[in-house]
Amino acid sequence: MPRPLDRPRLRPLRLTVLPALVAFLAGCVAPPPRDAHVPDFARRPYEPFNRTAAVAIALREWRLFGSPVVDAAPDERPPVDPEAKPERLPGLWQRVGEYWWLGLDANDPDGRWTGKHDGTGRVFPASEDGEYAWSAAFISYVMRIAGAGPRFPYAASHWIYIDAARAASLGRRPDVALRAEAADRVAPEPGDLICFGRGHDNSAMAGDIRLETLPDGPFAGHCAIVVDAAPGMLSVVGGNVADEVALTHVPVTAAGMLAAPGGPAIDPRYPWSIVLRVLYDH
Repeated sequence: MPRPLDRPRLRPLRLTVLPALVAFLAGCVAPPPRDAHVPDFARRPYEPFNRTAAVAIALREWRLFGSPVVDAAPDERPPVDPEAKPERLPGLWQRVGEYWWLGLDANDPDGRWTGKHDGTGRVFPASEDGEYAWSAAFISYVMRIAGAGPRFPYAASHWIYIDAARAASLGRRPDVALRAEAADRVAPEPGDLICFGRGHDNSAMAGDIRLETLPDGPFAGHCAIVVDAAPGMLSVVGGNVADEVALTHVPVTAAGMLAAPGGPAIDPRYPWSIVLRVLYDH
């Protein structure tokens, strides 16, 4: 009797082939757009990017935290129970998580943090919250929700958009809707950002960061958004001020500037040295 033809046998893929196949398929999938997680009203946006909206959003977040006013310098504030920090309270730690999630670009690992959790959901000790400082995420959130779109360099660190603003002022970043100005040359308006540096690298010196001497690389700093400008005084709202969204009053010169021409900042608490003018649509 003739022998039947052998059927072809399906062989399993060798284990050494599978990782390469997975990597190939992953490479074929385009990463999501940087703003894939942003609500349509802010991504498109529904209305032009404007000062009134940015200020209103910042004030809304300030009211959410109870409208705190923090005018005392950091070393003059009374001690607070670490576990009672506003950023760790129910309802508020989630809000800080939204600043991280929406303020940063899609798939940024820092975007998974909250006011008390790291990216894995682990509750970090209150003593470690300096490793999860969210003041830049807050500014990024305000700009994002106000409709800045791709014109703002959203980041977890202030130095990234300060540096981008300086590059834009020098004509190297026309895509950025920011312009950096020295504190003694321009009067900030509502919707603008004011900033100071805390030193370069591990330096303990505060206030050694100026526009004309910005370091090439990371530096510690802080920025807040101006929400009101009155004779002799600015009102600014910042994130992670005393572990909450707080309003601070900042003295200015008669001309409305943070520093007298050619002189140091006039605020004895904070060395405000840089103004970031935001180029709103109107």
